[in-house]
Amino acid sequence: MPRNDVRHAVGRRSFLALTGGAILGLAACSPQARTVANAEPAGKLPSGAPSPGTELSIAVRTTHLQLGPAGLRKDLAFTVSQWPNLSAGPDIIQGFRAHSIDLAANAGIPPIQAEAIGVGAKIVAVQVRNHPSYVFATAPGSDIRAVEDFRGKKIGFSQGQAQGVVVLRALKKAGLKNSDVELVALPSTQFLTALQSKQVDVAPLGEPTLTKYLSQYAKDGARGVTTDVVDLLSVLWAPDEVLNDKAKAAAIRNFVPLWSRGLVWAWENTDEWIDTYYVKDQGVTEADGKRIVASLHEPRFPVSWDKAIAWEQETADLMAEGGFVPKQDVSRLFDRRFEGLAAKVVPARYRETS
Repeated sequence: MPRNDVRHAVGRRSFLALTGGAILGLAACSPQARTVANAEPAGKLPSGAPSPGTELSIAVRTTHLQLGPAGLRKDLAFTVSQWPNLSAGPDIIQGFRAHSIDLAANAGIPPIQAEAIGVGAKIVAVQVRNHPSYVFATAPGSDIRAVEDFRGKKIGFSQGQAQGVVVLRALKKAGLKNSDVELVALPSTQFLTALQSKQVDVAPLGEPTLTKYLSQYAKDGARGVTTDVVDLLSVLWAPDEVLNDKAKAAAIRNFVPLWSRGLVWAWENTDEWIDTYYVKDQGVTEADGKRIVASLHEPRFPVSWDKAIAWEQETADLMAEGGFVPKQDVSRLFDRRFEGLAAKVVPARYRETS
């Protein structure tokens, strides 16, 4: 088998390893799974309040923490049965498949992966990030100084998560092929351990994980390698079966504006948010929390999803080119009944109109 074919086969298997193999096995042997993946949300978006007794399980940690201090909890018109503290794409996909999660926040990559394995779900809200969200952290003692130094190195790679596509985009921009490096299949939650143990030479980290890692290992030669690679999308998404339930669709319609308003509140109330999230929830110091927030950029919510869809298609094509997913039309991943809903409730400065 040619070397590239081997790597493509390993790439397809790696997502199975991250999800325990259950998802693809079920999708492959179940005609229903294929039908669900092809389903489109039914009817117009409900405009009224959710029916009494409507419940959603929502894996959106930040909104959970923002509702109270932002004064938004009173506007929640349904019951949140649970707030699973999950954020990794493979975990969310498993939750969708198990009917234990109704709505989640992720980057744009997990919906592409879900479609590839027959788990039907749609994007219902979009935030765009026009600046890099990840920095490549090196293992202690590494001689890596730039992306060009990745040649021949072991890179932490999670193909079903944003970090995976950040790797692919960075390699492509540096003129490196996937076969020029060793992609080590790991969930992003294991990147820290892999770096510490030198199982990998480099891995993409976001905040606050990056600050935690460098504060402990910079003295041993670990460093951050910055790039201008952008992970453009942060999305809310939900399984097709949830969106086809009118009461639950109405609940999601109620939640989306609270999500964008909560993010704006956090941006405008940084001291309280640093204490609530970075210090008390994530366990970093106040000083590090302030350093992290200072490196961020204000949230932006697109009125039109055209740019987001184009970026998602480019990303899906890149993943298909690497042999990680089949070719797909990503327009089907967006439930455009919700388009612009997150944008219209925030002040104009936070709206993306281009």
